[in-house]
Amino acid sequence: MAVVHRTTMTPGKLELLASWLPTQPWYQRPDAGSAPQPAKAGGFRLDDPQGEVGIEFMAVTDGAGEQPVTYLVPLTYRGAPLDGAQHALIGTSEHGVLGRRWIYDGTHDPVLVDRLYALVLGEAEAQAQSESDRPDPSVTGWSADAGRPGPLSVLEVSAGPDTSDVRVQTSAGKLTISVQRVLRPVPAQADPATGQLLGHVTADWSLPDGTKARGRYAVVHA
Repeated sequence: MAVVHRTTMTPGKLELLASWLPTQPWYQRPDAGSAPQPAKAGGFRLDDPQGEVGIEFMAVTDGAGEQPVTYLVPLTYRGAPLDGAQHALIGTSEHGVLGRRWIYDGTHDPVLVDRLYALVLGEAEAQAQSESDRPDPSVTGWSADAGRPGPLSVLEVSAGPDTSDVRVQTSAGKLTISVQRVLRPVPAQADPATGQLLGHVTADWSLPDGTKARGRYAVVHA
């Protein structure tokens, strides 16, 4: 299990995201002159089986506009730069225990993509965002497939107004994992097995009034 250290990061994650969010195509810009005001709203972690890469799915609510918007930012934390991923670097931060960490947009990190797909298939277990060795059963995966179709490799990543779409190759063919960047609640009775949907991850986040919302963090389709 990944260890969550009780320490500081300088600069902090929210500080880095305040600069990074406005550069993304799915960021819904508030009124001119308003700076982003990201606040943590939920999320979870996944374990890297090799123990090298920290993986976090962070929901952040930006209160800069008239209507708060909650975004999903998958993050990876590495002890050295990820080759070929300079474009996906959110920033570097000094960790009080681990030293310098390179923080990436996780949709471009093959370790995170592999673990996210494992979560969809029921082969990985979500962990509490801020505690060590504590599973988070509120995070659920659903898959139309019975098992993993062999190794997974990332082909390309594209970003739209609401999602980041990760095209992957498996032994069974090509799939797209769409990470929902702008989080929206999904009705509890929503049918998961419609159309070309092959799987999804569903989780909670907190609204500004303190109530909980629940919706898709990611979906898999052909």
